[in-house]
Amino acid sequence: MADLRPFHGTRFTAKAGELKALVAPPYDVISPTEREALAGQNPHNVVLLTLPESEEGDRSKFVKYARSSSRLEQWIQSGAMAVEPEQSFYRYLQTFTTPDGARIQRQCMIALIKVEPYENGVVLPHEQTFPKHKEDRLRILEATRSHLECIYGLYEDSDQGIYKAVAEAPGEIAGQFVSDDGIEHRFEVVNDSESLNHLVTLFKDKKIWIADGHHRYETALAFRQAAGGATSPIAEDYMMMALSSMEDPGLVLLPTHRILNRDPGDLRARLQAPYWTIEDCPNGNLLATIEAINSSGQRAFGIALPGGSGFVLRIANLDQVVNEISGDSSTELKSLDVTILHEVIFAKHLGMTGLDFFGYTRIEQEALDAVDNGAFASFLMNPPSVHDMRVIANGGEKMPQKSTYYHPKITSGLVLWRLSDF
Repeated sequence: MADLRPFHGTRFTAKAGELKALVAPPYDVISPTEREALAGQNPHNVVLLTLPESEEGDRSKFVKYARSSSRLEQWIQSGAMAVEPEQSFYRYLQTFTTPDGARIQRQCMIALIKVEPYENGVVLPHEQTFPKHKEDRLRILEATRSHLECIYGLYEDSDQGIYKAVAEAPGEIAGQFVSDDGIEHRFEVVNDSESLNHLVTLFKDKKIWIADGHHRYETALAFRQAAGGATSPIAEDYMMMALSSMEDPGLVLLPTHRILNRDPGDLRARLQAPYWTIEDCPNGNLLATIEAINSSGQRAFGIALPGGSGFVLRIANLDQVVNEISGDSSTELKSLDVTILHEVIFAKHLGMTGLDFFGYTRIEQEALDAVDNGAFASFLMNPPSVHDMRVIANGGEKMPQKSTYYHPKITSGLVLWRLSDF
């Protein structure tokens, strides 16, 4: 089902500098301050391509995308980047420490994948998207005619057969470094023809679930549709994706917490209902408490409040909570913590809908600090599981935005792909 291809990747050369100073997180998790810091590390840092800057005197907001395109061509012409001479897959290993202190490793294989409409049932989404983000990514794809970053996908692999095949394929180290957050990165080129053919074959009967990068996938799909009909494969059919097995022992999902920036009034009073129980708890203990509740098979939210102490909102009767959610969504989707937060806590109890009354953070301390710096409350979450994601996607449904956070992110700048090299 999944149509994968090796490709002639474009990579930084030694002439550009140390790889650690050239790479960056994905475009959508970089703040303006972080972007400037990354750009200051090296004049070839990949953020200068993925997040091109507007300059005073630009006659159009679209000039910055042309700037990214011309910069990419300059780097290739100068020898700071070079095209891989052979078609390749890329093995990418990230070794990191989990929040509970374990040191583990996640394996990805970077390949081209054919983009197909979701209704074809080959590549499946699990989250809703924001239209304005897709417009930005489409502009940069049109200008550079390059896929500058990988999105992240998962595949079923019950016997770990593909995971082992990727791990055992002969490869050559192309980059290795430790990032400032302590993650060890190892990037390898796999171009053995027998291994490439074998890996392509292994994916022929696989579906791919988008773990991270829905906006970029839908952008690539729109880009392909704009190219019109074609009787044979064309470059616009494909994009880069990093792929991991659902059985990878290094697969980690982290929660994305919500920070309330609108006054809800008396939260405790407004959340009174027979299907909750409320327990006082210091802000600093909230996340550990709800994690322990989740591990015991129950469900809860941690609500941090100004003053250092908040409360745990425990679900006493899940069926009653789910019955509060209208519409024809599946019970599985309605039962997710993130759905309950948005549809019951925010909409029903607080009367808040839309996306403008809260912010996001994946970092516990940021959520706690927010309530000491003007936020009205922070809602600490447990993450959905990989099983949840698979069930929702298989049912043709989508979770609310930013429901999942696969850690760590796929680093940008290790390899990119220009459509002209198809």
